[in-house]
Amino acid sequence: MHTLALPTLKKSLQVIACSVCLLLPFAAHSERLKDLASVQGVRQNQLIGYGLVVGLDGSGDQTTQTPFTIQSIVSMMQQMGVNLPQGVNMQLKNVAAVMVTTSLPAFAQPGQTLDITVSSMGNAKSLRGGTLLMTPLKGADGQIYGMAQGNVVVGGVGAAANGSKAQINHLGVGRISAGATVERAVPSSLGQGDQIVLELKDSDFSTASRVVDAVNKRFGPDTAAAQDGRVIRVRAPISNDERVSFLGALESINVTPAQVSAKVILNARTGSVVMNQAVTLDTCAVSHGNLSVVINTQPVISQPAPFSGGQTVVAQQSQIEINKDPGKVILLKNSASLADVVKALNSIGATPQDLLAILQAMKASGSLRAELEII
Repeated sequence: MHTLALPTLKKSLQVIACSVCLLLPFAAHSERLKDLASVQGVRQNQLIGYGLVVGLDGSGDQTTQTPFTIQSIVSMMQQMGVNLPQGVNMQLKNVAAVMVTTSLPAFAQPGQTLDITVSSMGNAKSLRGGTLLMTPLKGADGQIYGMAQGNVVVGGVGAAANGSKAQINHLGVGRISAGATVERAVPSSLGQGDQIVLELKDSDFSTASRVVDAVNKRFGPDTAAAQDGRVIRVRAPISNDERVSFLGALESINVTPAQVSAKVILNARTGSVVMNQAVTLDTCAVSHGNLSVVINTQPVISQPAPFSGGQTVVAQQSQIEINKDPGKVILLKNSASLADVVKALNSIGATPQDLLAILQAMKASGSLRAELEII
């Protein structure tokens, strides 16, 4: 039974301040092992470099405020055999100092090309139409793994007319497709030994156990063994060719992951609530200003008709009562669900701050049996 006492339905829709996204538990479905776990050692490596973009149309760095741009130009010219006189006032509005970033994929080999991102680190107005000069790309160990150079493509648009300016997207960041060339390969430990290590993306003992069972069922007993809730060791062929085929078959195994623990995520700025499964509530009473939430759970006894041969059934029925002047919502449910409470709070115009305070109170009292994460 639903009782809603509000002035009008239109007003109740207008006062909704929060949004709820509820993912109800559907029937268990299997996923590929490659979507649940990664192979240890198969990873990307970040690269970074400092360079100069030239050929800008007067939109480069203001060198009076970015002295590192002048220092970079002087150093580059000296390396090319050009010595600049002391005290020269360089006004290079067509040059901008930039940082170049990219990721080196696993098994990348010399000669392979990479896409790069070029970002202004000074006060350049735009990198549109500029050309990145040859820039070494280094890893965390300080070694050079790539060289970058090319024409910068900026996706933003800037325009000025009659004293007004309009800008879409960021003009200080651009990309160069295939703008870097790999110069050094990262050594891989994948082909060493007779074992490979799988790492689950989310630690879970039940999922790790199911992965081990699925692998052993596919390739034979004792092929896989779980080290903990994340790491799984798998015996693999020693030959590189056989190992690649083995990994291809391994990643294609279907595994049904275990159901994750109940979790509620609340965005305090927007009021969005996300639940990964149906989260129920125990008996509680929360008072927040002129807003109150009362949840009562009581047994409901159903007796069979005389001489019917049936059995008496005792079920739990919950009543959720939410009051806020001038609105009132009463819900009768077989179980008190957090989704029902949040929807009812929305219908009477509860603000994100109200929702945050109520959920925190429910969690502190033990009524909310789920992990509460506030972002």
